[in-house]
Amino acid sequence: MAEDRQDRRYPQNLQGVLQLAVEAGSAAEGPAPIEPMSEERKTWLREALAEVCKGQMDEVEQMKQCLAVLRNEGTSTSEREGEEERDEEEDEDERESAFEMLSELCENLDNARDLMILGGLELCLSQYLCHVQSGLRWRAAQLIASCAQNMPQVQVHLLSMGALPKLLQLTDSDPHPTVRVKALYAVSCLVREQEAGLQAFLSHDGFSVLMRGMQSENEKLRTKSAFLLLNLLTSHPEQKDTVVSMGMVQQLVSVLRTPHSPFHEHVLGALCCLVEDCPQGLKDCTNPALGLEELLRQRSRELRGKEESQEELDFCEHLRGMCFRGQPSDDNGMDR
Repeated sequence: MAEDRQDRRYPQNLQGVLQLAVEAGSAAEGPAPIEPMSEERKTWLREALAEVCKGQMDEVEQMKQCLAVLRNEGTSTSEREGEEERDEEEDEDERESAFEMLSELCENLDNARDLMILGGLELCLSQYLCHVQSGLRWRAAQLIASCAQNMPQVQVHLLSMGALPKLLQLTDSDPHPTVRVKALYAVSCLVREQEAGLQAFLSHDGFSVLMRGMQSENEKLRTKSAFLLLNLLTSHPEQKDTVVSMGMVQQLVSVLRTPHSPFHEHVLGALCCLVEDCPQGLKDCTNPALGLEELLRQRSRELRGKEESQEELDFCEHLRGMCFRGQPSDDNGMDR
């Protein structure tokens, strides 16, 4: 049975899905005698498949039209001579709408691949990630994320064009908060479950970018930075020593000392990762100068009884258990 599943080819487009559905429907009827398909049914099927294909073609045409709008950005001054000057605000709105339509269309994996073939990703990288208008920068990053998510072919293509260092730079230093958040989203789509992306992330000091993201004033950026750190440490435990050597334990504890926020759950989860099977991480956490034991004890008291904070409390008490098991508590036996 396993060999049958491996050999089976699954449809890669809507036409294939429809054909598979027809075949499955026929198979579900059991071993009834096979009768020739009537001409009427053949005609219906041909028309249905034609409509499906037409829909796909329409979407490709829509993407081409959106790209034509976006490529006007590169029209030279001489080519614009003699044309009526366009209102800048109207022009920006039109391009933002083009990006939004492309992002929606590229939730379909086939469309994401087609956009890559049409040169849309190169356009994002060359003209729009560095655009003066923040609304166009973040929409370009969002489109890159939409295309890269769960698409190894697109991920490799973007990495080969140097997308990751540009996105990390935006995450780290763009003046507009939404651009930073969307850029980090795109980074996440390029490095999670993608070995080449992880290596590029490491070579461009990506963990330091996440560290600074968790220390920013932008709540969404802090949350997404902490979540990506936790995800990478969980998926790639071999990176623990690298992260610990950067002083990440001390930085994460300093983050926990800021006013409480839901993203602290991810921070505590990351600390748990850095302690487990990592002697240096454990040593850093148990350093008395860090004051982590008292901080965790206090946080546990604050979280206890709050249903919405149960996962954070679990991380907190798990970290206490790994780091300070057997040490006296001042909670009068009320830790658990």
